Amino acid sequence: MPPKILIIDDDTSLRRVLEFNLQEEGYEVFAAAGGEEGLFLFDDQQPDLVITDLVMPNMNGIELCRRLREISQVPILVLSVRGEERSKIEALDSGADDYITKPFSTGELLARVRAALRRSPPSGTEPRTQIEDGDIHIDLDAHSVTVAGRDVHLTPKEFDVLLYMAQHPRKVLTHRTILNAVWGGASVEQNEYLRVFVGQLRKKLEVDASAPKYILTEPWVGYRFEPGD
Repeated sequence: MPPKILIIDDDTSLRRVLEFNLQEEGYEVFAAAGGEEGLFLFDDQQPDLVITDLVMPNMNGIELCRRLREISQVPILVLSVRGEERSKIEALDSGADDYITKPFSTGELLARVRAALRRSPPSGTEPRTQIEDGDIHIDLDAHSVTVAGRDVHLTPKEFDVLLYMAQHPRKVLTHRTILNAVWGGASVEQNEYLRVFVGQLRKKLEVDASAPKYILTEPWVGYRFEPGD
């Protein structure tokens, strides 16, 4: 069965374009004009991915993300106009997995959809003791890391930061999200912690820390972890 995708957007023209392009790629697509209708369709169809606009009447995309996260871990891709950095961050902190800025190309949209569907783990799976994805191999029991076959020695906190990113590959992670997961809620405003440790990780993981391949910066928002091929 093809993956099911639910589109929630009050812009009729954009909604139809998204439907057409996704159906052309073989996805089964459902569409709603607002958040409440979207929640009804979500309950009825149980999609594999949700694409939602941020700015909608009655229920905006941020509230929709919160409502969906109360009932599901389905990947959520939000659509955002330029200049809405704060709203994008709020949406990501509310449970969205990724965002795409309007205007966007069909190719970018489809790539983000494929990445979100790859990232989504099967429900009910047991916690892993090893992570092998692309160039990255992490052994949680041994606290060891290899990158493209090369042993990398990390401090305990560097290991924790890398592990959290590797558990959420190809997903935009906000500064607050990483800080809360690794340092706790009292440190969510301490972005300098994160900059220091990301800098240290890049020096150890990357062939060229000035042109990172694995830990990519999402300007003003956070980071995206790409494990390689």
